Amino acid sequence: MTTPQQQLDAWIDAHFDEEVRFLQELVRVPTDTPPGNNAPHAERTAGLLEAMGLQAEKHAVPEAAVKAAGLQSITNLIVRRRYGEGGRTIALNAHGDVVPPGEGWTHDPYGGEIEDGRLYGRAAAVSKSDIASFTFAIRALESLGAPLKGGVELHVTYDEEFGGEVGPGWLLDRGLSRPDLMIAAGFSYQVVVAHNGCLQMEVTVHGDMAHAAIPDSGTDALQAATHILEALYRLNADYLKITSQVEGITHPYLNVGLIQGGTNTNVIPGKVVLRLDRRMIPEEDPAEVEAGLRRTIEEAAARFDPPRGGKDIRVEIRRILLARAMKPLPGNAPLVQAIQRHGQEIFGEPIPAVGTPLYTDVRLYVERGIPGVIYGAGPRTVRESNAKRADEHLVLEDLRRATKVVARSLLDLLG
Repeated sequence: MTTPQQQLDAWIDAHFDEEVRFLQELVRVPTDTPPGNNAPHAERTAGLLEAMGLQAEKHAVPEAAVKAAGLQSITNLIVRRRYGEGGRTIALNAHGDVVPPGEGWTHDPYGGEIEDGRLYGRAAAVSKSDIASFTFAIRALESLGAPLKGGVELHVTYDEEFGGEVGPGWLLDRGLSRPDLMIAAGFSYQVVVAHNGCLQMEVTVHGDMAHAAIPDSGTDALQAATHILEALYRLNADYLKITSQVEGITHPYLNVGLIQGGTNTNVIPGKVVLRLDRRMIPEEDPAEVEAGLRRTIEEAAARFDPPRGGKDIRVEIRRILLARAMKPLPGNAPLVQAIQRHGQEIFGEPIPAVGTPLYTDVRLYVERGIPGVIYGAGPRTVRESNAKRADEHLVLEDLRRATKVVARSLLDLLG
């Protein structure tokens, strides 16, 4: 006699080609963020879900809120599946937005091509794969016809790359969802219970534009910005001494990812803009981190000497994003235990509970007291999947097995 777990596995195996085709269709609709014109993907996803008997609520975020977040269009989706009375509601969240493909691809980034058991395409691994794994886990669960308590919600959101505030944050703040537990898109070989925070800031350095033939008649904003950059990068040596107690997370670090400025080659730049990214370990206080960065920038600016007769530089500092670290809530134990138990059985190896140096929109659930973990289809590391790099891909066998783990875990929690 077959067990319910074996029946779930068999259903997923029987429908796996359909799951792969579903993922291919998701990959073929671009969701480059920026620019973040993601409502068309939500419409396509809702249509594909409806064809499988899963009705999706479409929650269009008002244009003003989308524009304020730096995006173009967002429609978030919720699929609600209610079973018996009592029990818990479990949300499954995967984001459809993704960074632009960039250069260096040997496969069409929107082709969903399959080669040697891998599906290639932007967001194939992060995280359209888990729109697929979560969808087919729900379908497998319901195929049993078993008595269940509680319910499942599938959340498909579209601004994780920009922080999540008009994705999960928008849904939660408006009372459109209030699950008891949640699982967010992740990778197959570990269950993530904590992650770093992220502070992003924009620093605008104002100098005094001048003709390149008489540079001393102005104040070079790029030279001043370089002075500030040196002070910022020196902080990384100090950050090595600050270590986290969470397995999988090491220490804080700072990067400057964008520099813009100047008007022409023969003009001394009058304005330069820097954008920095400061990763925070769970033990750090974001307010103290931000205050420290502002102090470093202001002190470096004050030490910069303009040319004789030149104007002093002026610096503006603006926070772009504050994503707090995800810290494990005590209530996440049932999720962790179920995923570890079934993950070990399906993958044949222990599934550790660890932290990750990434930041995600899962924190928005956890900040509101909803215990959550990160688990889904993918390899051991981001690097292995080429996520956010050329030739991003997903090993299809990982998709199959992760879908089984999620389906079995839902049965444990709702059965």
